[in-house]
Amino acid sequence: MGFNLLGALAGAATGMIEGGPYGAAAMGVAGGLAGGGATAGNLTGAIGNAGLGALNAQDQMFQLSMYAQEMQHQDQMQMQSEAFNEMMDEKSEQMREVNTLRDVQMAQRKADTAITKKFIESITS
Repeated sequence: MGFNLLGALAGAATGMIEGGPYGAAAMGVAGGLAGGGATAGNLTGAIGNAGLGALNAQDQMFQLSMYAQEMQHQDQMQMQSEAFNEMMDEKSEQMREVNTLRDVQMAQRKADTAITKKFIESITS
């Protein structure tokens, strides 16, 4: 069993496309030590598979970046929602305070009116 130079070149080309320089070295050694002859069909198939692998890896990276953007968008929407809810809670509390003050004021007016009526009755009688 010898070293297959054409298999090593095919493996190195495949490794370079899929994994960069380290992948080229590893696949080159593996391709050279693997038995069998490298033909034009094998070489074309290996390069085609490497190209598809590279496209698949690129697509996975794109999907990962899209997922990261979606997570960032969801975080921003959550922060906006929380800020809005806090603002609405504060506004509701202010409205409750205003209503309470208005109720107290109305009770004071009723009491003032009753006192005025009694005073008028005491003067006229």
